[in-house]
Amino acid sequence: MALWQARWVASQLDGAEILIIKTTGDKITDAPLATVGTKALFTKEIEEALLDGRVNLAVHSLKDMPVEIDPRLTIAAIPAREEVRDALVGSKLSELREGAVVGTGSLRRAAQLRYLRPDLRIEALRGNVDTRLRKLDEGRYQAIVLAAAGLRRLGLEGRIAELLDPELMCPAIGQGALAIETRSDDTTTRRRLVRLENESARLETTAERAMLAELGSGCQVPVGGSARHTGEELRLTAVVASPDGTQLLRVVLEGSASDPEDLGRRAAHELLARGAGKILEQVYAR
Repeated sequence: MALWQARWVASQLDGAEILIIKTTGDKITDAPLATVGTKALFTKEIEEALLDGRVNLAVHSLKDMPVEIDPRLTIAAIPAREEVRDALVGSKLSELREGAVVGTGSLRRAAQLRYLRPDLRIEALRGNVDTRLRKLDEGRYQAIVLAAAGLRRLGLEGRIAELLDPELMCPAIGQGALAIETRSDDTTTRRRLVRLENESARLETTAERAMLAELGSGCQVPVGGSARHTGEELRLTAVVASPDGTQLLRVVLEGSASDPEDLGRRAAHELLARGAGKILEQVYAR
């Protein structure tokens, strides 16, 4: 997936070359990401290459990026967003029998699945998309949950059994969006990236990331957020769920597109007022 993303960005820029860098997140394949305990699993090594001048720009899945980045770096462009929803592969949710095994590597997805279907067995699933699909096809799981954006980008949309509405399964912060990161002082590269910037993608993800920042949460926590930009308005759905699925807090707020950060902060404050802080404290204590 990372290579597809890099190739797509390179195709939009004349003369761009690709340098493949393996990150900590790429190397950890035998443990759930939520147990690793770092907020920069998929960015640290790439950002080091930016800072020491080995590369001029980095392509990330925005959902993998910490909400706070090194001030020497900046997200110079967020291109048009792909499908934001999560996808069930193998079976529709309503068609899974009691006790069926569903695989996911995401604490956010696992928590919401347990809330929706406490009768299911949720088991850890790691690896790239091909590896996860192979494990499903071998019968280890009756269904798996993946980001629909990744399946679409890889030409695997036909494997999707069901797209899960954000009101049912709230996506990850920034899901479906790419982030193109550069050095803050590299004005030449930043100018080249201007044409890849998409206003709606920037507004939506800014609201989502502001909500996450206000909650003080990282990437691998049971927090979801999905904003939609329409005209002069933004609508944000935000969720905090307990890992065991027994509690799920959801807010839906609307605000002006001129101030997406305010909308995100308001959503976080409402979640905290409803008890989100206690849920997140339990997650960090695990």
